[in-house]
Amino acid sequence: MTGPEHYRQAEQLADRAHHWTYGDGGDPVVGAALAAEAQVHATLALAAATALSVSASDDWIAVAGVRS
Repeated sequence: MTGPEHYRQAEQLADRAHHWTYGDGGDPVVGAALAAEAQVHATLALAAATALSVSASDDWIAVAGVRS
């Protein structure tokens, strides 16, 4: 999984965690597990982004919403 893929996965899992914790899901335990998994993906995305010392790839630019 690439850094941008980890970032996108973290976003999706965080959204699902919110749904399970506060929305129709109604199971805070599932929400907490999803939030923990989202955090792992976010950390891996951060590590990958940090490794890009000079310039960002087109994938990172797209994920960050930055126009080149």
